[in-house]
Amino acid sequence: MKFAIISDSSCDLAESYVEQEQVSVVPFYVSFDGEHYLKEGKEAKITEFYQKMADNPECYPKTSMPSVQDYIDAFRSFAEKEIPVLCICLTQTFSGSMQAAVNAKAEVEEEFPNARIEILDSQLVTGLQGLLVKEAVRLRNAELELDEALPALEQIRSTGHIFFTTKDLKYLEHGGRIGKAACLAGSMLNIKPILQFYDRELGPTELCRGRKKSLHKIIEKFFSYVEQEKICLEDYMLITGEGLDVPEYQTFKEELKTDLKKRGYEIEQWEEIQIGATIGVHTGPYPLGVGILKKCKIEN
Repeated sequence: MKFAIISDSSCDLAESYVEQEQVSVVPFYVSFDGEHYLKEGKEAKITEFYQKMADNPECYPKTSMPSVQDYIDAFRSFAEKEIPVLCICLTQTFSGSMQAAVNAKAEVEEEFPNARIEILDSQLVTGLQGLLVKEAVRLRNAELELDEALPALEQIRSTGHIFFTTKDLKYLEHGGRIGKAACLAGSMLNIKPILQFYDRELGPTELCRGRKKSLHKIIEKFFSYVEQEKICLEDYMLITGEGLDVPEYQTFKEELKTDLKKRGYEIEQWEEIQIGATIGVHTGPYPLGVGILKKCKIEN
């Protein structure tokens, strides 16, 4: 192994994948009462997290970042063996997870002077962060050194873009993403938000009446962005994600697949995820969307 790869759980990677590729995941914590916190994905399974939100509509769960000690524990096992570490964290605009990792790095390097730990701000969230981790795995598996992989990953992280929607505005209002008046008016008129994550920021870009129309609008916005920016999708990884509503997601995915084919796009890498709690606390139990991230170029 040229280097070890660690990520916080905001990457939303499947447990089977991280086990197969030996990616260490440091979990965020989830709480429904503000007092008792459970490890995301381990003690608090994501489907159960969303189901609890759906069953308790007046409940607004919170997430808490990994502790410095959590990162120390993750780093130490590699530092003892003098294996270089690349740690990829949720964007700093969303969380202090990266700072916790930086603080842990300082402590571990003091204990193990020969340790090498690189902390990378992904500048991304959810599945896009996961795609960046997957690219790190691909580079490591291609026998690249950490000094070669790190700049390649830094180069692509700004290319990430997500379009998504959710069924209810109240979670965005509760998290300060939209105003209370807009939330009330939107709920009365069955308005659904079209949101995007781009350049380290998450926010609404447009409002649409009705869930079905909002799903069509996501696809429309996605293709508009691809064509406006003259993006060659063959050079990108595509990802789609959902929360609790799997049948609705399948319909959305098939429509996107049909539109891609009509427009002549061939997607070599299409990843699918269940969107995790770090975004889910802002969206409620029914987020659904599509995103892209450019692939790294590996020189032969």
